[in-house]
Amino acid sequence: MLSEAFRTGAPKPSRWYAVTPERVRAFADATEDWQGIHLDAEAARAAGFDGPVAHGYLVLSMLSAMVYDVMPDDLPPGAVSVNYGFDRVRFIAPTLVGSRVRGLFQIAELQDRPDGVRLRWDVTVEREGEEKPALAADWLTLISWKEET
Repeated sequence: MLSEAFRTGAPKPSRWYAVTPERVRAFADATEDWQGIHLDAEAARAAGFDGPVAHGYLVLSMLSAMVYDVMPDDLPPGAVSVNYGFDRVRFIAPTLVGSRVRGLFQIAELQDRPDGVRLRWDVTVEREGEEKPALAADWLTLISWKEET
């Protein structure tokens, strides 16, 4: 059963992802959130940050890419993973533009379904070289597939 591939104890890390100015600008343009703390060093410093900070929702959205780094290699052909929602999200510390982040994923709950599995992930997004993480979340995803006949 596929669900056995997810039953591991230790959190699995994704690769490191760069939080570049270009990525932050693209997110600002996509969401129309051009607040100065994200795009302007002076505005960010005036607000008490060490420099421009990424949008919290940008870092949260990056979970969709990060999770593929920890998925098992033996998913059935045609398997689809979709976001099912969050039970909890906490933005713990700001992510500076120019830094790198990675996700630590641990399965907290797995529910078999006729067409796949529902997963509840305990996720922490680490900031490279920093003690406090960017965020912590309880994230729900569905992985579904059609059985071959």
